Amino acid sequence: MLQQSPDLITEIRTRFAHVDECPFQGPRIFFENAGGALTLNSVIETSAKFAAIPDNQGRDNVASHALVNIINKAKADMSVFMNARGGQFFVGESGTELLFRMIRTACVNAPAGSKVIGSSIEHPASRSAARRWAGIAGLEYVNVLHDDTRGLVTADAYRAHMTPDVSVATILHASPVTGMGMDVAAIARAIREVAPACFIIVDGIQHAAHGQMDLNSYGVDGYAISPYKVFSRHGFGVAWISDRLTALPHDQLINAPAEGWEFGTRDTGAYATMSDVVGYFDWLGSQISDATDPRARIEAAGQAIHAYETHLTQAMINGTGNLPGLRDMDHISILAGADNPAREGLVSIVVRDMPSAEVVTKLNTQGIRTHTRKADHYSGNVLDPLGLSDCIRISLCHYNTEQEVAQLLAALKELQA
Repeated sequence: MLQQSPDLITEIRTRFAHVDECPFQGPRIFFENAGGALTLNSVIETSAKFAAIPDNQGRDNVASHALVNIINKAKADMSVFMNARGGQFFVGESGTELLFRMIRTACVNAPAGSKVIGSSIEHPASRSAARRWAGIAGLEYVNVLHDDTRGLVTADAYRAHMTPDVSVATILHASPVTGMGMDVAAIARAIREVAPACFIIVDGIQHAAHGQMDLNSYGVDGYAISPYKVFSRHGFGVAWISDRLTALPHDQLINAPAEGWEFGTRDTGAYATMSDVVGYFDWLGSQISDATDPRARIEAAGQAIHAYETHLTQAMINGTGNLPGLRDMDHISILAGADNPAREGLVSIVVRDMPSAEVVTKLNTQGIRTHTRKADHYSGNVLDPLGLSDCIRISLCHYNTEQEVAQLLAALKELQA
């Protein structure tokens, strides 16, 4: 739908800062969205506005009351954005910190001798937390191996390892290395079929920018995102937790309200930027559908984003115009296969006989921003089984264009010589 609306793509691009130029480098194409998406201009304006306000929440004055109302509105907006019925939203230091906190709380409250289950595809944000706190709490960690060739983990893989004594589970919604999305709802169902009381916590950080979230359909207890990867800014993370995870004993101040999960005075501007993000999705949905309900417009936006990003990745893989695609370049290999319907706006590749860092540098000199993933503590769990020391990650969002893809293909084709 978006690929048939070049005027709308142009309008979309005007809403983001530095869409085609870097303030330090000059003109550039931004294919490093998995490392942090572009920022909405409205988010920049909102951040500046609230940075100047000296008042805090929880005081008896007009400004303080206004700040509380803004926070409450942001939480209500996020409930619509993620389709969350019940539970609560709160912010913290980062998406990683929030995953650690949710997983820690679930583990230390788990029955003695029970199990924690997770997958080898997970980002270390959830995987490290689960393994660390399973060990501290005296729980057994169960590792579900992902499918190396497809770059994902399935519900059946979880099901094969499930036992009734699994009390905590972690799921990755989308991989920042392979770019593949997981069927969170199906995995959660497989877990609850065997262990219905299990606390299920999801890392949604990579997925958030690439399609709508639907917490009500997942049947999970925790979900974390990093706003700088979904068009907001650095410096905070957002988590949603179910009512039953809310109620577990957790770190908090003595005699503080039992349902509170935040520490200290939070940045009202951080909350307010999430209203900007939700407003953007709502606006986009209004441009491509006749829906009047905000949730329906957000769903329409998510579907259009996913379809357009699939169009762009297919152009990258199969070619565009007279340029061959990645699959037709003999010097390039594509991680997780060229034909993979689980892909979410990301293609990782290896160039034969050329270190990935060198490829990224060559592309950068031509104004094409990509990123190297190394077989380190971030990506070794994915690259080591493939026998790879590194790869080049090309990650895009719906404000990228087919012309940008063509420029990338032309640059990669030249590497063959």
